Amino acid sequence: MSVAASGPIVLVGAGNMGGAMLSGWLKSGVPGSSIVVIDPAPNPTMAKVIADSGIRHEAGAPEGLKAGVLLIAVKPQVIDQVLPPLKSLVGPETVVVSVAAGKTLANLRAHLGDAAMVRAMPNTPAMVGRGVTGAYASAGVSDGQREFVHSLLKVSGPVEWVDSEADIDAVTAVSGSGPAYVFYLVECMAEAGRKAGLKADLAMRLARETVAGAGELLYQSPDDASRLRQNVTSPGGTTAAALAVLMAEDGMQPLFDAAIEAARKRAQELAG
Repeated sequence: MSVAASGPIVLVGAGNMGGAMLSGWLKSGVPGSSIVVIDPAPNPTMAKVIADSGIRHEAGAPEGLKAGVLLIAVKPQVIDQVLPPLKSLVGPETVVVSVAAGKTLANLRAHLGDAAMVRAMPNTPAMVGRGVTGAYASAGVSDGQREFVHSLLKVSGPVEWVDSEADIDAVTAVSGSGPAYVFYLVECMAEAGRKAGLKADLAMRLARETVAGAGELLYQSPDDASRLRQNVTSPGGTTAAALAVLMAEDGMQPLFDAAIEAARKRAQELAG
């Protein structure tokens, strides 16, 4: 991966998501010398990665530095306290990238000024290099900046760009929060298996490996989800009997419609 010429990559927050992206950058060939991490207290594992990679580590915004990319990876609850001191890092060539859920470009501009900005919504599988990220670029983002931001985000999985900032709320509802839905599916399958007579630990192992394996099949197969579902469903068989319940008018689809809408509305509320 080439490195932005206009300044270093400045990562604010080296927690789970920030740390996952940082590790991905290093694996993709970004030299540690081109990265600055701002985090007052990284965990011991990440502190070692920072030290061993020759990355500049600061507890707060250093003086006299302008970022090429300023990537904000802190929790949205603290972002209003974190952002004001970072304004000095924003220069005319800086692109600001935020992965904080629910924080709009207007919120970022209120603290950092009228810079080129990208809102991105990765999800937690990014920690194992299998995430997906939705992203929106403001009008001030150049083609070169967008291309470079794309290269930084894609180290944890595919990047999908949306046409409006409002779409980020729907992205948050579908993929940002989506891993929790899948984990809950495993819980429900395991509990149903227990009620069907299996030992609880066996039911959980079966459910967990089934969902993980099905996900891997979906990942590797050229077929879409509908075709894969049809392939495993024999007419009049056990899978068809179960799907008749799950695909009924009061089955999974209306539940997911309501769940996604609730998450989207909550994302709008958090944006203020």
